[in-house]
Amino acid sequence: MRVIMFDIDTLRADHMGCYGYGRDTTPVMDSVAEEGVCFDRYYCPNAPCLPSRASLISGQYGIHNGIVGHGGTAADMRLQGESRGFTDLMSENGLFMQFRRAGFHTASFSTFAERHSAWWFNAGFHECFNVGNRGGESAEMVTPHVLDWLERNGEEDNWMLHVHYWDPHTPYRTPADYESHFQGTPLPDDWITDDIFREHLLHIGPHCANEINMWNDDTFPQWPKHPGRLEDREAAKHLIDLYDDGVRYTDDNIGMVLDFLKSHGLYDENLAIIITADHGEDLGEFGVYGEHGMADEPVCRIPMIIRWPGVEGGKRVTGFHDNVDLLPTIQELLGTQTFGNYRYDGVSFAAALREGKDCSRPCEVLTQCAHVCQRSVRFDNYIYIRTVHGGYHLLPDEMLFDLETDPHEQHNLAEERPDLCARGARMILDWNDEMMKTSAYDADPMWTVMREGGPEHCRGHLEAYLDRLAGTPREYGIPLLKEKYSYWSRSEQ
Repeated sequence: MRVIMFDIDTLRADHMGCYGYGRDTTPVMDSVAEEGVCFDRYYCPNAPCLPSRASLISGQYGIHNGIVGHGGTAADMRLQGESRGFTDLMSENGLFMQFRRAGFHTASFSTFAERHSAWWFNAGFHECFNVGNRGGESAEMVTPHVLDWLERNGEEDNWMLHVHYWDPHTPYRTPADYESHFQGTPLPDDWITDDIFREHLLHIGPHCANEINMWNDDTFPQWPKHPGRLEDREAAKHLIDLYDDGVRYTDDNIGMVLDFLKSHGLYDENLAIIITADHGEDLGEFGVYGEHGMADEPVCRIPMIIRWPGVEGGKRVTGFHDNVDLLPTIQELLGTQTFGNYRYDGVSFAAALREGKDCSRPCEVLTQCAHVCQRSVRFDNYIYIRTVHGGYHLLPDEMLFDLETDPHEQHNLAEERPDLCARGARMILDWNDEMMKTSAYDADPMWTVMREGGPEHCRGHLEAYLDRLAGTPREYGIPLLKEKYSYWSRSEQ
């Protein structure tokens, strides 16, 4: 058996053809979905990049493994403490270690561990190829190394490759000579009207239309396609086109790898393919462009496509699952055992793959503490979002959206549906209680982030941002920000 896992940064599920997107962004991945099993409601429970992959590798939610943010205490995996032996239990029981324990030769092509000082990510790999740039690289820097490895080792049996592509991640950076597939073609869902975009121009907070570069409108010569600001609705469409081009460019490179396997007789019934992502992207939702800074549907809903030997293809799974479920699933499929007294939060969906059994949970609790501090719950057709720190966006404390009728989260139903807000709040409270009961630690790391000054990407930026707003049509936000965030501004000093 051979396994290849494509781990794609910032791949929003609803911008893929197999998830109903009306653009030809992912023809190669769509073909894998037809041969495998596609999960319709699959989530990263801890966004964005670092917390999501910590959950993926550990099989635990951030409230247990400790990583919910991008800086401070909550950006490090919790230490095992006095029960630690010669090696720690997380490293021995992580996702990639399952393949190694099952006798696979494991190799990774990724810069993730260096980018985030997350060296635990490499546990279980025999080989780690770091091409440099700490996530600033494009696929043409990665794919040749993958093809070279396959040329030298592909005909061997029992290997597992982890291939990490960053191209849909901001800054959007397809090569200069890469011809856009989408410029000049309409968006499948052209929801950003002139009126909505005028509202977006007045939006307060990082990564809005006026500050694509988070806190300012700077541009960079190494990424000439990525704009610093959006002047009009056409510029907003152009940014979404750039994102879709990044998705398509990634798909092109996955196609190169799969074409190699096909031309060398390696694309057979013994080949497993896993396609997933760390998180998605807001592309206008909440007035945010080109960032993954909310615990909302566009950021937290991610793809999961699995083609596995002996599993009937062409199926879809509709229930709620998340990325902590992959580890126990792989463990069950490979027949590996848990090492020591280690607890997975995830639930195996191997039976869903093999037998079509419903292994889903009734809801998904989602956490974001890198750009904002939010905890949300996804249930039925709804997402309920509680905001503790809005990251200098002027967000209400409670939001409720009906995603079936309002997929871009424009109409907050919190005031008119207090019953659903109460239900959502109860789900979060019950989940939090259960997580803390089963935690070896007495702190919810979301509150560790708050006590250390709030989300990493906001710390120290408020005063300069207030100066930027002064004298502009958005200066209405200055007193509102001062009132809402005065405590956290003082705590930064």
